[in-house]
Amino acid sequence: MKLQQLRYLVEVARRGLNVSEAAAALYTSQPGISKQIKLLEEELGVTVFERSGKRLTAVTEPGGVVLGIAERILRDAENIRRVGEEYAGGDSGSLVIATTHTQARYALPAVVKNFVDRHPKVRLSLRQGHPTQIAEWALKGEADIAIATEALDQYPQLLMLPCYQWVHCVIAPEGHPILGEKPLSLAALSRWPLITYDSAFAGRSRINKAFELAQLTPNVVLTAIDADVIKTYVSLGLGLGIIAGMAFDPARDAGLQALPAEHLFGSNTTRIGLRRGNHIRRYEYEFIELFAPQLTRKAVDMAMAGARPGEEYQL
Repeated sequence: MKLQQLRYLVEVARRGLNVSEAAAALYTSQPGISKQIKLLEEELGVTVFERSGKRLTAVTEPGGVVLGIAERILRDAENIRRVGEEYAGGDSGSLVIATTHTQARYALPAVVKNFVDRHPKVRLSLRQGHPTQIAEWALKGEADIAIATEALDQYPQLLMLPCYQWVHCVIAPEGHPILGEKPLSLAALSRWPLITYDSAFAGRSRINKAFELAQLTPNVVLTAIDADVIKTYVSLGLGLGIIAGMAFDPARDAGLQALPAEHLFGSNTTRIGLRRGNHIRRYEYEFIELFAPQLTRKAVDMAMAGARPGEEYQL
């Protein structure tokens, strides 16, 4: 039995039994994966995957048990590697943060600067993507820490740690009639073209839900993943913007004004996602605490030990 065979098993299962996709993800050949899985099944004396011809169709009952154990073995092997890197490397190492544009642009700069000043020998990488990508990168070990507002709670294999709450605001060009709406209402917003985030980003689900509950249909004419893009098109007069409040700066965003919108869309929670069972290195604990001071090493360890899969840990 080889670790590589276990990697093949787990990746095939993760890819919905698509051997071609698993081979591409692992940079190997489809026949090679099929051969190694067959050899492992013969060694174990059980069938892991049901087949129809050459196509895998389902995971067998013993196969489900084998896959669960294989995932734990691979996670422990990765943890051994991480421990070795941490103690052999001294103050050096690498840290990959997977996050969205909004977090990278507005929430993380001061944290990153502080961390780099403290750990100049740690190679820090920011990997930007949409929330589903971010979660997948963390699950596959391609990122150490995931930071996002949307989607992380859909992955029970991730431990979710709430970091901070934020709210939306509505932005408009100076002199726009909407600025006279006191208080601002969803009905008033629905009468104007709107520019906001793509459906997977920055609390967009709360915006959609608010209009749905009010039985109103917003006239969303443009979406983007980047608040700076949204502000650019608002400045051109193409619509009103709905963005994260942290993304608006009166000094920087000349020509625009913001209206608070917490009463319309509620608050959003940004979370850190960590793969369950991972060994967390010393400087990872420090980065987490710099980003969310309430998430001390003790709090993170308690959460990792006590939160059930699919639950968000409450401090």
